[in-house]
Amino acid sequence: MAIQPFESVCLCCGERGSSAVWAQTTDLEYRTTTDLFDIMRCNSCGSMFIHPIPAERLSEIYPSNYYSFAQSQDSLVHRIKTWLDKRYFRLLLQSVIGDKISALDVGGGAGWELNILKEADDRISFTQVVDLDIEAEKLAHANGHEYFCGRFEEFTSTRTFDVILMLNLIEHVANPLTVLQQARTLLSPKGIILIKTPNIDSWDARLFRHENWGGYHCPRHWVLFTKESLTALIHRAGFRVIEANYTQGAPFWTTSVLLRLEKMGLVSISRERPVVYHPLFGLLSAFFAAFDFIRGLFAKTSQMFFILGHNDD
Repeated sequence: MAIQPFESVCLCCGERGSSAVWAQTTDLEYRTTTDLFDIMRCNSCGSMFIHPIPAERLSEIYPSNYYSFAQSQDSLVHRIKTWLDKRYFRLLLQSVIGDKISALDVGGGAGWELNILKEADDRISFTQVVDLDIEAEKLAHANGHEYFCGRFEEFTSTRTFDVILMLNLIEHVANPLTVLQQARTLLSPKGIILIKTPNIDSWDARLFRHENWGGYHCPRHWVLFTKESLTALIHRAGFRVIEANYTQGAPFWTTSVLLRLEKMGLVSISRERPVVYHPLFGLLSAFFAAFDFIRGLFAKTSQMFFILGHNDD
């Protein structure tokens, strides 16, 4: 049955008046607000977006204990993730030509993904983080990275970058087309962009639709894509898609399950100890990562990797 239209503008395709409420959510992960937000689904492109957009509340909805602002935790799960990321980056960087490589991480927090990137390839000679948190700036400098504290749309540089990381970033912005176009001006002629973002066309997204699915990450995820809608947006921004794959969505499964367990009275989540810091988070993430790696052989999982390059046409 078709969704009844709602007068709102899709953050992905820009279509007006072709969206309707898909779900209602609030911040159950970090407890920064009790306000309810609508998750709108666009009948035109299939993307989803938050309404209203809390654009003036960034300091409120990104608390000081937000996961990307801190250094990576020294747990077994994080060590496994680091090993997998290093392996992936090593293969990714084989396509980047040159004796020296400059890298930019948009929304990179303290720069721990750049740390892994440098370990994966000793050609990495310059690293830059763009993020919003002043505390993360201190950690990023300590890790040897340059840091711009502010919105990516306001970032300028005299250099271009051979690798731009946008890992779990594009879903956090109100105008993803503008962000991609900004990245295009900063990408070197033969450079690549790596995007990682949620996929709403997945089993867990449908299963937890009305139970604060972890991929909503409310109210910090402002726009959510399908593979098709993001591909169309990428082409509009002037890029070509070099590669697009689904990958495991363990954090979304884990968040959804922990919130379900809290609803049943079996676990406790608080502002002081958000979902990501719960003792069960690592164990459940390991289980669901393995589950999704197997399931991903024959089904769409709830995260996507895109590798982009300049459109040569």
